[in-house]
Amino acid sequence: MQRRGRRPSAAQLALFDPAGCGVPAPSHPWGGGELLAFDLETTGTDRFIDVPVSFAFVWMREGRVIDRLSALVDPGRPIPLEAVAVHGITGPECSREGMRLEDAAELITTVLVDASRCATPLVGMKLDFDLTIIDVLCRANSGRGLADRGWDGPVLDALVLDRHLDPAREGSRSLVALCAHYGVPIARPHSAPCDAEAALRVVLEMGRRFEALAVATPSKLHRDQVRYHRRWATAFDERRRRRALPPLDESEWDWPVASSRGRALGVA
Repeated sequence: MQRRGRRPSAAQLALFDPAGCGVPAPSHPWGGGELLAFDLETTGTDRFIDVPVSFAFVWMREGRVIDRLSALVDPGRPIPLEAVAVHGITGPECSREGMRLEDAAELITTVLVDASRCATPLVGMKLDFDLTIIDVLCRANSGRGLADRGWDGPVLDALVLDRHLDPAREGSRSLVALCAHYGVPIARPHSAPCDAEAALRVVLEMGRRFEALAVATPSKLHRDQVRYHRRWATAFDERRRRRALPPLDESEWDWPVASSRGRALGVA
């Protein structure tokens, strides 16, 4: 287990070899196969400018956690007080215990690409935020984004699926709210390891409640979620315009990785 704040060793980094899968995706329903949960805590809420201060991966098979990887990240910049108030991670803590931002981004990318090549579903909450941040870092560090590195999903996003499967339900759709609705405990909200595992368990519970979700293949669900998200973004944008609010940014239609569309990126 990789505990929060400890840097992965060279030996641990070597375990994540994208060529090392060699195992086809399980033929049984996705809920019984291997799943990989992912979450970031960050310096803020702008996915084109902000960067991670921690990350977590949780591997699960047949409903049981089989491995974990998490660490603090030194963002190389001050962490705004508003962000610290959410996740509790401070600049001195990251400077003292965190991985270099470039090293963390490379490790995260390697794990994501490895999972994609093995067709292991990536599970999380509003993953277009987390994946776009990593895509931006990839481009800043190497000039190649996640897709250029070989990543193409599949993704199972708790928020996108919940919006589609239960559109009439009122109230918040935050991770804490989804956990309450689906009966999933969450020990420490806004802790990357806890959020990752909780989002994964929410999606598993969705699969138990919604047969159409349980029997679909992850690749089909990935394609479907692209449509579900665009449908939601279109409706949300129309509601904003009717209330004389600014329209959504073009990037809000993209899922699971948003395009910067020429925006000036804030990664040094």
